[in-house]
Amino acid sequence: MRLVLSIDGSVLVPELRPQQLKAYADVITTLTEAHDICVVTGGGAPAREYIDVGRAVGANDIELDQIGVDVTRLNARLLIAAIGDEAVPTPAREYETANRALRRGDIVVMGGTAPAQTTDAVSAVLAEYVDADRLIYATSTPGVFGADSNTCTDAEPFDELTPSQLVSLILDRDVAAGSSVSIGLHAARMLRRAQCETIVLDGGDPESVRTAVRTGEFEGTRIVPGQERRFSP
Repeated sequence: MRLVLSIDGSVLVPELRPQQLKAYADVITTLTEAHDICVVTGGGAPAREYIDVGRAVGANDIELDQIGVDVTRLNARLLIAAIGDEAVPTPAREYETANRALRRGDIVVMGGTAPAQTTDAVSAVLAEYVDADRLIYATSTPGVFGADSNTCTDAEPFDELTPSQLVSLILDRDVAAGSSVSIGLHAARMLRRAQCETIVLDGGDPESVRTAVRTGEFEGTRIVPGQERRFSP
């Protein structure tokens, strides 16, 4: 099976300490015994801190986006170091480069690619480009919720959605004000085009990713291409 694993920076580097990076590296290397894997790393708290400082000193929005991209690539380098020789030694910056390395049997790690494109969107584009069988979003929330879990204590995650339902859910939500939708609108639209089975799970414990791949069991939301269905949270 060909996998794209998108690791939110908030779960990969909740703090700049080696334990979580090593734990994810262990999961990734063991999964490569049976699967081809591309990994995309987010920025997390370090990216937000740099962006806040950049904004305070006068950086414009494109410059701030580029700062965020650079931090995601730093996180990718840390994960590559933790994985070791099985990984391509530098983060891929282009989808074609990632695809070539994947076909050689290498572990590929990417960060961001360009301003104005989040790493969840990068992951969706990469999944389409490499013709992945499954895309896994390891995030700080256990799935996609029907309401903002930050403000609604009884919000429940969906067990299953289609990509079009996910797009509708995001459009109905005031994302700019902050919400529990862990996938952005552009990424959701790319998932609708890619037709790739997608899992959104809580990645705080890297073992949840290993379990999801090996057994198909996870706590979260499965996004399955298919005919539209009515849904309720």
